[in-house]
Amino acid sequence: MINVHYFASIRESLGCAQEQVPAGTGTTTVAGLMDTLVALHGAQWQKVLREGRVLMAVNQAVARFDTAVRDGDEVAFFPPVTGG
Repeated sequence: MINVHYFASIRESLGCAQEQVPAGTGTTTVAGLMDTLVALHGAQWQKVLREGRVLMAVNQAVARFDTAVRDGDEVAFFPPVTGG
């Protein structure tokens, strides 16, 4: 299983703080995981994860769309952080 965490405004928009997704063929990269999440949950996930601004981390390291994802990994989605 891949442990998925949603933070801050992304968590609020999706109404979900965390979930587990089976590892498999379609979830070998962050982009593939995002596609799986959209297929599972629908339009709101598409809007937030694919059309909005989102940062990603795999096992607490900043990730890109092509970053590999494996069984047991932790993937986090969070909004860009600004300072002031």
